[in-house]
Amino acid sequence: MDAAWLAQRIADPSARGIAAALTDLIRQGTVTAQTRLPTVRGLARELGVSSGTVAEAWAELRKHGMIKTDRRRGTVVLGPPNVPRPIRYERLGHWGDRLAIDLTIASPDTALLPPLESALIAASRAEGLNDYARETITPRLRAAVEPSWPFPARSWLAVGGGYEGVQLLCQTTALPGDRIAIEEPTGARLLDILETIGVQLIPVACDEDGPLPGSLAEALRARPVAFVYQPRGQSPCGHAVTPERSTELADLLEPAKTLIVEDDGIGELSVSPMVSMGARFPDRTVLVRSYSKSHGPDLRIAVIGGAADAVERVRVLRSFGTGWTSRILQDALAHLLGDAAVREGVAHARQVYADRRARLAAELATRGVRTGGRDGLALWVPVRDEAAALVTLAAHGISVAPGSRYVIDPVPHHHLRLATARLTDDPEELSALADVIALAAGRRLSAST
Repeated sequence: MDAAWLAQRIADPSARGIAAALTDLIRQGTVTAQTRLPTVRGLARELGVSSGTVAEAWAELRKHGMIKTDRRRGTVVLGPPNVPRPIRYERLGHWGDRLAIDLTIASPDTALLPPLESALIAASRAEGLNDYARETITPRLRAAVEPSWPFPARSWLAVGGGYEGVQLLCQTTALPGDRIAIEEPTGARLLDILETIGVQLIPVACDEDGPLPGSLAEALRARPVAFVYQPRGQSPCGHAVTPERSTELADLLEPAKTLIVEDDGIGELSVSPMVSMGARFPDRTVLVRSYSKSHGPDLRIAVIGGAADAVERVRVLRSFGTGWTSRILQDALAHLLGDAAVREGVAHARQVYADRRARLAAELATRGVRTGGRDGLALWVPVRDEAAALVTLAAHGISVAPGSRYVIDPVPHHHLRLATARLTDDPEELSALADVIALAAGRRLSAST
């Protein structure tokens, strides 16, 4: 495409105007797929603007999947705008229907979830149902969750699951181009969410005790607007932050204005105590606690509690859409949290999940494949070659998640993430599974490899 031709069709030479004009041309079919766009400098010269203005417009079009930049061909058109897709999450594994063992998604064992009938019946009789008054959290749910909250929350809100809570907090805190510090590896869906928001991701390396202070200190030099981490049950690695590590991290965050987002993804299923920085920074810490894996995915409930300003921004954004989370679902969860039998059932599930994870880790260790972590519903397994390991496991009817989906940029050491919540309890079957995983790993490895 000739730069002068395109410049003549751009009435507003701002970044937004350039992106809008090219979007119209692509939608109309005037500019078709595989058209090579002029260089950033060439178009900037024709428009009389800086190269940065054109680059910003290109970035906006790239975010919506309309163009891509190839080193050999330059920047080419892909087609009309599309809805951003969670690429990492969608590519966790599509190996066909013949697979017998699915270790891809860390979903709960349905046999270990509490029955919902009595909770839903009790919730359906609650006062105030079908009122259009927007209730951030029902009194019953707040009374049920507040005693176990690790710090005095300034504000509360029930949302539709843990990922929604983290997404809305980041979306209402960061503008496109802002920086967010996040532990690495981390949840594939979380990386998809943050990339869709258009922020720059600053990785923070971790060990068994959580984010490394030195790495966080380096990340804070970039002045991120938020730091997102999982204090316990970390996915994919199973880290759990110790009180000592939390103090070290808090010391680094003391002079910053960074919002601290704590993602407690498995909540009451974690075998590790909750260590929060909210007690030290109650005005800029928000904890997101999900109850999907412990009490039922179809409840679609997470509670966010903490810094009033951050929670209020989420409430305002939700007012454009759903407005509030169903009172029936909120009070159903409150009923479950207050039921002694359900609490016993959750404690039993916690132990079963921990045993399943530990048994597979032990089986792999005897075969020279040493995994790390001590909490969570997954194992982070080092392998020689990710692609070869995936193919080997698929050939044996086993689906797992590739480790590359859980990191920001490609890394030299390869891993797989194995969901352990639904593992077999049969020792012989587990031994056979470990044999195949060790075969796929390719050689004797350790978690530090």
